[in-house]
Amino acid sequence: MMQLKLLAASLALAGSSAVWAVASEPISPIQPAKVTQPALVELGMKLYFDPRLSKSGFISCNSCHNLSMGGTDNLKTSIGHNWNEGPINAPTVLNSSLNLAQFWDGRAKDLQAQAGGPIANPGEMGSNHLLAVEVLQSIPGYVLEFKKAFGSDKVTIEEVTKAIAAFEETLVTPNARFDKWLKGDKKAITADELAGYKLFKESGCTGCHNGPAVGGNSYQKMGVVAPYNASSPAQGRVGVTGNDADRFNFKVPTLRNVELTYPYFHDGAANTLKEAVDTMARIQLGKTFTAEENAKVVAFLKTLTGDQPSFKLPQLPPSSDSTPRPEPFAKK
Repeated sequence: MMQLKLLAASLALAGSSAVWAVASEPISPIQPAKVTQPALVELGMKLYFDPRLSKSGFISCNSCHNLSMGGTDNLKTSIGHNWNEGPINAPTVLNSSLNLAQFWDGRAKDLQAQAGGPIANPGEMGSNHLLAVEVLQSIPGYVLEFKKAFGSDKVTIEEVTKAIAAFEETLVTPNARFDKWLKGDKKAITADELAGYKLFKESGCTGCHNGPAVGGNSYQKMGVVAPYNASSPAQGRVGVTGNDADRFNFKVPTLRNVELTYPYFHDGAANTLKEAVDTMARIQLGKTFTAEENAKVVAFLKTLTGDQPSFKLPQLPPSSDSTPRPEPFAKK
């Protein structure tokens, strides 16, 4: 009996030590999504993949936030309506529900507020909310699904964006090797990867890149120690707040799945993680990593890739005879 009590006490101590170890780190594990409204999520998935929300019938949410490519498009800046080249790099949609706000400048308070923006942006999906709702209202299959999710035959833009946001909230990526290490599996990462994490912490990177998303929870100036010469005209938070002190302040990007979400920075100027680590160390921390140190930090960053969203592609309901037809891109 005494041995059993000692064993139980030992296990309890080990468990509490593991919890303490996780709590003492600046990064915490990603938690799996919990779906409480499956009909709403299913509708949101279909809307996410449906290009009919765009004026051309060609661009969907997935065009710029491709779920086969880390939730982004791997382009310096995205291509929108009429082949318009956007002014800023498309951030990943993966784990975006963990952000304090949406867009690089934080102008949307949450995913629902963000979802309506690209639809009505003339340089992105090129449509407007009235037309998008008209298209969906004309499709009998969608009317049935909106009624199932919301209890009404009438489609509204608020319901559209709420459904898309509900789906996007499920796009989390748990079970990264680093999360397994945080939870006590010390064999989940290599010695070099662990050394890279220690460098990441000791150099001050976790001052901005922390929490479950390893970022996304604060705004910081791009170019603290040395100026950053951006190739994008984006000015950051100043466009939202009107406060000149917020010029070149951007939402800190998540580093989850960062090996998949190249190119990097708001202007997409860094093509590789090596380049991104070098630049950030120089302009944010005033530090120069050796080639060996850089390689170790990069190795650590690659341990942040988690389970990617996996689901069967949705079958979209067909248009009806009354559905407004798409307008093709203008010829160059």
